[in-house]
Amino acid sequence: MFTFIARYTADEHSYCIMKSFLSFNQRQDQGLSLIETVIGAALFAFISMMLATTYQRVFVVARAAQERVDAIALANAQFEIVRNLSYANVGTVGGIPNGVLPQVRTLMSGGKTFVATTTVRNIDLPFDGTAGGVPDDLSPADNKLVEMEVTCTSCKNFRPLIFTTSVGPRDLENVSTNGSLFVRVLDASGAPVPGATVKVVNNSFVPAISIIDVTNASGMLQIIDAPPDVKSYEITVSKSGYSSEQTYGPPVINPVKPHATVIAQTVTQLTFAIDRIATLNISSVSPSCVPITNAQFELTGSKQVSSPPGKPKHDKFFSTDASGLNVLNDIEWDSYVLTATSAAYEMAGVTPLFPFAVVAGSVQDIQLVMVPKDTPSVVVTVIDSGTGLPITGATVTIDDGVHPAMVETTGRGYIRQTDWSGGGAQEADVDQTQYWAHDGNVDPLTTPGEVRLKDILGSYPLNGYLESSTFDTGAPANFFQFTFQPTVQPTDPIVGDSKAEFQIATGNATSSWTYLGPDGTPDTFYTSTTTDIAAANDGKRYLRYKMFLGTASTTLTPSISDIQFTFTSSCVPPGQVIFHGLANGVAALSVAALGYTADSSTVVVDSATPWQEVVVTLSP
Repeated sequence: MFTFIARYTADEHSYCIMKSFLSFNQRQDQGLSLIETVIGAALFAFISMMLATTYQRVFVVARAAQERVDAIALANAQFEIVRNLSYANVGTVGGIPNGVLPQVRTLMSGGKTFVATTTVRNIDLPFDGTAGGVPDDLSPADNKLVEMEVTCTSCKNFRPLIFTTSVGPRDLENVSTNGSLFVRVLDASGAPVPGATVKVVNNSFVPAISIIDVTNASGMLQIIDAPPDVKSYEITVSKSGYSSEQTYGPPVINPVKPHATVIAQTVTQLTFAIDRIATLNISSVSPSCVPITNAQFELTGSKQVSSPPGKPKHDKFFSTDASGLNVLNDIEWDSYVLTATSAAYEMAGVTPLFPFAVVAGSVQDIQLVMVPKDTPSVVVTVIDSGTGLPITGATVTIDDGVHPAMVETTGRGYIRQTDWSGGGAQEADVDQTQYWAHDGNVDPLTTPGEVRLKDILGSYPLNGYLESSTFDTGAPANFFQFTFQPTVQPTDPIVGDSKAEFQIATGNATSSWTYLGPDGTPDTFYTSTTTDIAAANDGKRYLRYKMFLGTASTTLTPSISDIQFTFTSSCVPPGQVIFHGLANGVAALSVAALGYTADSSTVVVDSATPWQEVVVTLSP
């Protein structure tokens, strides 16, 4: 307890100082409160953590910088070795050009393990012509490019470093006795594929040639000054997320793409086609849409490894799961057929029809309609001669001479519109030359059978749309593919392209419509010639489409002449019927459809062929 008696004088300032001193000493006796203690501890912990984090980051940055310095020093040391080699020895062991440098070498520095990958390529400079060019350079190996990639296998977050240098000969070049091997890689549309991995192996030489490199921006890998050899260069081309392609030799007989041959002073060029892999969603169901579990099937592509004898590149066996599904994620773009191999079930139909084209990078649905086996069986597929699409409502009759004649009718297969010249304001699709409405910027009348942007005083508007009438499938349907023609629209290399896009609306009532694209949202559009219709439309009876035409130039207009979509109702395959338990022998087959010329033929039924498909093509 402090006692303080203030004497009030004229010196009021001294009084205030003494009072403040007393107050301070009183707080000293009281100590820190709990809140002050917690706040102080939190501040201390926060500052300590920030200091520790800052130290750690500085340490990481310093370590990374030192690792890069070590990698650069190692690369310089390796390049110093290259500088001291004779020109003839500048090459990799087993590479082209062949030399004394190892393709892969493990190095140590600062306690870290580094891997140096060396690539040496002959370079054909244009000053004296190029291999296969004009003029033709018969000695195209003008100098050498040395590239070294350094990676650190024991470093954290180390980015590979790439170093390059050029090496030229001291003397004049001599006439080459070697050739050149050019590998060109294209995609399904013929566009170059940059960054594709090319592996070239030739075991005829000692040491064996083994090269792994990538294509340039033009999809080309040029191997200059390769030693001549006949059908011995084994080439494999691949890329992550893409299909692969390769050359073949024994034991494959008559390969379609044999191992490459290199001839002296000649350019050998091989073209390989790879593209993004696709996904197939395979489902097996009964005609009433009940999943068929564990349905076995064979998937066979049209691409051949050899011919003759024919050996498909893709021929594999699969099975659906307990839900009747199988998702195949690594399918190469090709044309495929499916064959049912189940012991208890056979295929009554399929959507889409065989053979079906798999588009690169696409996701496509394939539905197999399965029924219990009752062999021998015949599936009759009825298609239109002009479009190749299934015909709905065709009457198919088969008479095996033993049983009463069997008659079946194909399910609805497709709806098509090829003319809009009948005018608008038609709500239901009664007249297939009419539509519902358009915005005034399209012209469906001037040229019957074609919709274009409207010519207004010699120029076209930049966009316009047309909305169709309502199509009735007769029952809730499963929709599969939407197609339109033509596929190629006019283009201007300077101004830009014209385009045609679509959206689809479906429902079980005709009062309102929500237009959706292929991903089931209103933000996307159908733009390719064969696009799977979004699953969000399944189970609906009515369908409309909206056509969007656009152009980047007032002098160009897109055009549409044909629109079609395929579907099945209640899992009945379009344009297909199946006949079971037929008697062996020759059966009479007749097919008739409204608006088509009837067809009559015979079918050989044999228990040795328990299931077969007969395709009948009808002409209008």
